[in-house]
This record gives sequence, structure tokens and C-alpha cells, in this order.
Amino acid sequence: MKRILVVLSLCMVLAAGSVMAKEWKKVRIGVEGAYPPFSFVEPNGELAGFDIEIAKALGAAMGAEVTLVAQDWDGIIPALLAKKYDAIIASMSITEERKQKVDFSKKYYQTPAKFVCKKGAMATFSREAMKGKSVGVQRATIHDKYLTDNYGTDVDIKRYGTQDEAYLDIVAGRVDMLLADSVALSDGFLKKPEGKDYQFIGPDLNDQKWFGDGAGIAIRKEDKDLGELFTKAIDTIRANGTYKKIQDKYFDFDVYGE
Repeated sequence: MKRILVVLSLCMVLAAGSVMAKEWKKVRIGVEGAYPPFSFVEPNGELAGFDIEIAKALGAAMGAEVTLVAQDWDGIIPALLAKKYDAIIASMSITEERKQKVDFSKKYYQTPAKFVCKKGAMATFSREAMKGKSVGVQRATIHDKYLTDNYGTDVDIKRYGTQDEAYLDIVAGRVDMLLADSVALSDGFLKKPEGKDYQFIGPDLNDQKWFGDGAGIAIRKEDKDLGELFTKAIDTIRANGTYKKIQDKYFDFDVYGE
């Protein structure tokens, strides 16, 4: 009798587990849509960019139907936790601070941060040369954290909801410098007509303490299985050539990093 009860209990546990397990045939993905060339909105209103195409390719590799949900950066993690969507693919760096709230897949790209200033504005880059400068940065990003921790007492930090707002202000002369991802700065600003009078200055910034382990896909802590599926899908699209095809559309270098 006791043995029968044990077997029945085990069956009930297994049945409960199978009910709770999610197949992830449909996945909602939070994206920003305001961070070219990684994500932006086309004139016809459609989302486009590296992050957007990677999200769709990962969904295909997982055999899942993907729905993209545009979300302002400031609220992108709270909206994930509120179950507005199931994952975030928005150039979000994997940092220890963020891992306290969410889990991540492995990285899907990694690029350094850099400063930008007007050509001729600074002869050399140094802490002394930066003193008193106003520096624009997107609010609640790794770049904001780095700038605050390392230059907070030396510079006037101007925080913006989107990177495009920061570009507008440096052109208007309302800030002296910008700090952001080097690729976003290059493609989203320096290569455009309005960025022709500006340049990178200072070293590549990639200290793991602030910049983490590359950009990963954020998921809720209770959805670790989804994170594992994304990690496997990243390996799949890198192995079958899909990743390189998408990468080469936007970049002329290996954006995945070392």
C-alpha cells in the first residue's frame, strides 16, 4: 500500500511539472526602437535594426512565433517583470547589478563604449581636460553608471531618455561631449551629416565592472528555460551563417567580439 502511494505521489509531481512547463511556441520580445543601428523605426512605422533581425532569427531557430513590443528604455525591465513581454532584446549589457533583477542568455554581441566631442575641442583626453565639461548620456544605462561613478564630481552629467535626444543636444551646443556605445555613436551620429564635425576621443571603454559581459537577452528569473532556449538559438544562428548575414548588413567588423 505504501509503495502504491509513493508511486501515485511521484506521478502527481511529474504531471504537475508537465502542466507547469512552458513550450514557448509564442514569445513576446521587448525592444527599444530608438537606438540605431541596433533598433529603430522605419519611415513606414516598422521596427528595424540589428537587434530586431536577431530577435526574429532567434525566434525562427527556436521554432517560436515572435511578437515585438516597443518599450521606452526607462521602463524596459519593469515591463518585463510585469509580464508585458517575455524577454528583452535591446542591446542590454549583462551586468551584476541587472542580474539581481533578471537573468540573461549568453551574449549575442559585445562592443566598447567611447566618448565623442567636437573636432578640435580637446587636444588630448584626460580627467583634467574633462573637468567642467557637460556630458550627455542615455539615462539608466551602463554608460550613465560608468560616467557617474568615474566622473560624477568632475563633469556636468546630462541624462536623456533616448540616444537621439543626446545627439540633438550636442549639435545644438547644449552639451560638450557624449558617452555611449561606440557602434551606436558611429552609425547613429558620426557617419551622418550632423555628426561630420565630431570625433571619438579617449580609449575604448570595456571594464567588466561597468560594461559587463556583452549584450544579452534578459528574461525573468522564473523563466530560466527560456534563457537556455535563447542561448542555444544564439549558438545555432552563429553556426548556420544567419548571424553573420545579419551582422554584415549593419557592420563591417565582427560585432560578436572575443
